[in-house]
Amino acid sequence: MTAVPLARLAELTADHDASFVLVAREGGIDLLTGDVADVDHLADIPLDGPDGPREVFALVPYRQVRERGFDAQDDGTPLRCLLVDEHMQIDRAELIAALPQSPIALSDGGFDISDDDYADIVERVIADEIGRGEGANFVIRRDYRARFDADDRTAALTWFRALLEHERGAYWTFAVITPGHIAVGASPEAHVVARDGVVTMNPISGTFRHPAGGSTRESLTEFLSSTKETEELFMVVDEELKMMSQVCSDGGRITGPHLKEMSRLTHTEYMLRGRSRLDPRDILRETMFAPTVTGSPMQNACAVIRRHERSPRGYYSGVAALFTPNGDGGHDLDAPILIRTVYLSDRQLRVPVGATLVRHSDPLGEVSETHGKAAGVLGAIGAIERDRAAEARDDDAPGETRLADDPEVSALLSSRNTRLADFWMQPQNAHPGGRFAGRSALVVDAEDRFTTMLAHQLRHLGLDVEIAAWDVVTDSAIDAADLVVAGPGPGDPRDAASPRIARMQQVVARRRDAGAPLLAVCLSHQILADRLGIDLVPLDAPHQGVQKTVPVFGQDASVGFYNTFTARVAPGTASVADAEVSADASSGDVFALRGERFASVQGHLESILSRDGLETLERLAAHALA
Repeated sequence: MTAVPLARLAELTADHDASFVLVAREGGIDLLTGDVADVDHLADIPLDGPDGPREVFALVPYRQVRERGFDAQDDGTPLRCLLVDEHMQIDRAELIAALPQSPIALSDGGFDISDDDYADIVERVIADEIGRGEGANFVIRRDYRARFDADDRTAALTWFRALLEHERGAYWTFAVITPGHIAVGASPEAHVVARDGVVTMNPISGTFRHPAGGSTRESLTEFLSSTKETEELFMVVDEELKMMSQVCSDGGRITGPHLKEMSRLTHTEYMLRGRSRLDPRDILRETMFAPTVTGSPMQNACAVIRRHERSPRGYYSGVAALFTPNGDGGHDLDAPILIRTVYLSDRQLRVPVGATLVRHSDPLGEVSETHGKAAGVLGAIGAIERDRAAEARDDDAPGETRLADDPEVSALLSSRNTRLADFWMQPQNAHPGGRFAGRSALVVDAEDRFTTMLAHQLRHLGLDVEIAAWDVVTDSAIDAADLVVAGPGPGDPRDAASPRIARMQQVVARRRDAGAPLLAVCLSHQILADRLGIDLVPLDAPHQGVQKTVPVFGQDASVGFYNTFTARVAPGTASVADAEVSADASSGDVFALRGERFASVQGHLESILSRDGLETLERLAAHALA
């Protein structure tokens, strides 16, 4: 059955001008061949050939995030397309036997940034970025580099064989061979899949490196009990729900959490699903790129990466994307994240790895995480000594019980969902007869796509919702809406020199001066508080991804917070100017404000961490619209 594709693979390997891709995924191993075409934009990916829809494999570099208006160093890495003219399946055992296996030694190996320098970067990001309210979490990478004495293509196929033999749990295992750009890897994460009108995203976060001799219930339980790891996962789920709410008419439903058990590492993950009619290239554009490898909020994460990373990313944190014609005349999309990947050029190897930095991060711990990730990749390809115990486990019988099946581990995982909003754990069906049916809302985006989740919830309540960015929204649009929702965003609310802050101040002032219904969220809540004469101060410790139960005008509400600054009154203050105040009894931190035809809230009612979010949003919107 595979004699022809194996012979074809041998021909391709011998021809250094030929391009091909090997992909091992659920369903088998595929060999794709064809001509290469580099294009400028995702919309330029040539899905239609002379004979109709065709299959295309694409390598999407990180720099394409500029298509969303986000910042990135332009290193010229191409958006490379393989226009598939042959698609053959190969038997796994026969392919392994045919691939080269002679060990390839590395020399002159080491990180491009020293451990001390990387720890300094971590400290600066925590203090200067998270500490100033620029975001909840950021991924900063560094590269492990080494030399090897072998032909690039031979090395790639040798290491691809090693991955097939020894790595388990990967979503895709792949080798991409094109002139000037060769990559081999085992990505654990399907960033976005669009099939039969259903879009799936798979946020993975938290890295548990298996100890010598393998993971145990006790060691895994300690990892799953980590506050940092739990909050890190919740934050990336929030960030990917923003994307789902942008591309799916019905938002996104969460299922999970699950364990992603690989040979040397274990992660935690959720699955998000929704329905969409968008072109798969548009879906890919609106979901660039995963917060697990960038940070949140996404736009500011890109700016932070630009400030702190010392070199361009190339393909790291981009995606590989396979567009396959379907029976409806369009294309399905399967796009894993480009992580756990080795890049080869002129007998040099590069393994980019990153750590997710949050308010709890320990600089030395993040240094260790990058070492663990690099060692995981190098061990998987056989470039360094493998964990023999891990290999023995990989050879165990297929029916072996995994730790994910352990009742104690399963219960600990399931318990996480008790903290999450039921709204996002259920099917997101439309409710055209909601309480506010027939009324319009304009959500002003201050560079945090939480606005897409807000808009989805407001539509669920019956409102006809539009979203407009702060720098394009017009005064006439602000005046015309029945309700204006001034949205959240990063940064210091006191920074009037910022054009974004200044415009959000104008939005809030315009609605207040007109006595028109206004709901202000997070950053805009702080701006409203400032207008009411309430002091704005930085928190002692940022509340990024923090869940709190707080009073909101007579009702306690469990709400997720993503703020570094707060409005603060004297403890016991119940009102100020023409507004009622709901604040912390001891600190005076203001959680919500309301007055005639306006309301505001510090927390993110749309977050998965807001168990009482939808109910509280309805109460505050009803007050503003009364």
